[in-house]
Amino acid sequence: MALKLNAVSFPTGKVSAFTNGSRPSRSHNRVVMASTLHSPSSLDVKTVKKPFTPPREVHVQVTHSMPPEKREIFKSLDGWAEKNILVLLKDVEKSWQPSDFLPDPASEGFEEQVKELRERSKEIPDDYFIVLVGDMITEEALPTYQTMLNTLDGVRDETGASPTSWAVWTRAWTAEENRHGDLLNKYLFLSGRVDMKQIEKTIQYLMGSGMDPRTENNPYLGFIYTSFQERATFISHGNTARLAKEFGDLKLAQICGTIAADEKRHETAYTKIVEKLFEIDPDGTMVALADMMRKKISMPAHLMYDGRDDNLFEHFSAVAQRLGVYTAKDYADILEFLVERWKVEKLTGLSSEGRKAQDYVCGLAPRFRKLEERAQARAKQASSSVPFSWVFGKEIML
Repeated sequence: MALKLNAVSFPTGKVSAFTNGSRPSRSHNRVVMASTLHSPSSLDVKTVKKPFTPPREVHVQVTHSMPPEKREIFKSLDGWAEKNILVLLKDVEKSWQPSDFLPDPASEGFEEQVKELRERSKEIPDDYFIVLVGDMITEEALPTYQTMLNTLDGVRDETGASPTSWAVWTRAWTAEENRHGDLLNKYLFLSGRVDMKQIEKTIQYLMGSGMDPRTENNPYLGFIYTSFQERATFISHGNTARLAKEFGDLKLAQICGTIAADEKRHETAYTKIVEKLFEIDPDGTMVALADMMRKKISMPAHLMYDGRDDNLFEHFSAVAQRLGVYTAKDYADILEFLVERWKVEKLTGLSSEGRKAQDYVCGLAPRFRKLEERAQARAKQASSSVPFSWVFGKEIML
């Protein structure tokens, strides 16, 4: 979950991952995404919102951009992944489960525990519930994210139960992440503060819409994307934990903090993978990082829709920005963090294209910060409120 920055454009001078003659021509790998938006003259305008296809952006989809020979890199790293990535998974028997944080329905005190939860939640403002719901919806679309990982050439789970380290990681990562949505969903249900049917519709719409983060079946791009996203969710859940504590709900703060800790561990895994790619193929990884940042990191839930608000994600993001849960500043901070984590500025021996990519990436964070300052100024001048179906249509300040 994070603020959408896709609307901001920069002059880029397009550089795509894997060129130098080794990349298959994009002209052979293009799939034009059909728009769900009809022209004003269309006779069937009323059918714009079809099942699972709310209004969405349209872009050219590129597939299988990584040269086939680079798949061998990931096959050769299977043993490394077993020793360095799978060890970051937690033993199921030692893992927390949602029931550890929720009223026990088998206990005699269940009703009293629920009453206490609801009393604590009464002290929390509606705008906080908007960001908590948005976080939960993002987590609940987990099947989409597993599907995305399994589009990546060289690391996908080819059978659904493949024994490769990459496949084992994807399945176990999914299993760990699955607890996040379960826990937040059950808390929100018991709180009585939100319209669960509208939330459930939003989840169904979002999962049906899918996502194309423009990673092109390319694990270089895919693991850069997941590194950024895990860092973003760590920050977001950490901030909802901080706010919950300020509002006096220590149990909710513990819930959000526990989820944030998981996201931090997963961030460590994905950043280690990209770090290894920089070690093995610094030029290709550098160009891939620049390619991903030129496209801008689209947020997993940016296609969320509740059947009513065509700009739901933008409105949700504006509330998250105002509360300081996830902001444009965080976007720039994450980029700076990753540049330092991967020692991007210190890379040497790059090709001309690699050096251009390096210069581009290293100069991005200051530009994002300037944009954030302008966005903040505009937001203060144009403050408004919109109804959110998640909280029974109440008006929430953006």
